[in-house]
Amino acid sequence: MSGYDNNPFAEPAGENPFNDPSVTQVTNQPSLGVDQYNPFPAQTPQGPAPRTTTPSAAPSQPAVLQPSTEPSPQATAAAAQANLLRQQDELEKKAADLDRRERELQSRGPTGKQNNWPPLPKSFPIKPCFYQDFSEEIPVEYRRVCKMMYYLWMFGSVTLFLNLLSCSAHFFVDTTSGIDLGLSILWFVLFTPCSFLCWYRPVYKAFRTDSSFSFFFFFFVFFCQVVIFVIQAVGIPGWGNSGWIAAFTNSHNKAVLAIMITVAILFTICALLSVVLLKMVHSLYRRTGASFQKAQQEISTGVFTSKTFQTAASSAATSALQQNN
Repeated sequence: MSGYDNNPFAEPAGENPFNDPSVTQVTNQPSLGVDQYNPFPAQTPQGPAPRTTTPSAAPSQPAVLQPSTEPSPQATAAAAQANLLRQQDELEKKAADLDRRERELQSRGPTGKQNNWPPLPKSFPIKPCFYQDFSEEIPVEYRRVCKMMYYLWMFGSVTLFLNLLSCSAHFFVDTTSGIDLGLSILWFVLFTPCSFLCWYRPVYKAFRTDSSFSFFFFFFVFFCQVVIFVIQAVGIPGWGNSGWIAAFTNSHNKAVLAIMITVAILFTICALLSVVLLKMVHSLYRRTGASFQKAQQEISTGVFTSKTFQTAASSAATSALQQNN
């Protein structure tokens, strides 16, 4: 019955974990504060402690400011002048570059390509004036006829040169034929470039751009060229042509006669070829759908879009307004 006298809520003796001797020894030691805590406890030195030397402080010196040197007016002016000279050199280089590009653009044709006709050497002072490339600019269906027109122009130019030689030979035999010699020189100098510009280049442009105006201009000028070839083949005396009549009436030398007959044959061939090619070009012209109305439209469009016409119109309008005011 003695067991009922014990307190059931009392801690049993011998069962408290904190009554362990190792725990009570630690808890009973005085606690050290944070300020007194040394994480590196002192150890017994095995030998003499190393001798430490503190570096001596360097003697302080006052800061010395370097005196500021300002450039003299002469140095400033010299620097400004050098800068101006440098800028002037740069501007001159840019101007030279622009001039070179402008010359290159001027040497190019309307298509923006480098001119290649006439084929002159690069060292020649005169540069090519036109761009010509049959395989690139002329359609296949017009290329053959266009080349034939070019060969006709070259054949006619050679014939005019031979006509000049024939008239020269005739003048050496008969000095009274000086008029024929002078006119033969004039025909060669005049007709060679004019035929190229007045009927060959228009037909080339007509085949290239299908221009009705170029076709009409070519037909008008080339018809006159056919008439000139016929007159040259006939050879009216005193007209500067070694044609058939001039060959049989004005020469008594067999060598000169043979030369003049050869030139008369060449003029006849030129006349026949020109008639044939005129018909061929006309047949191609009818296939292209060109007409007189289209030619009028091209003329009006070209006139109104021309810078010369626009400048003249603006100046006329300005002068009219000034007069009214």
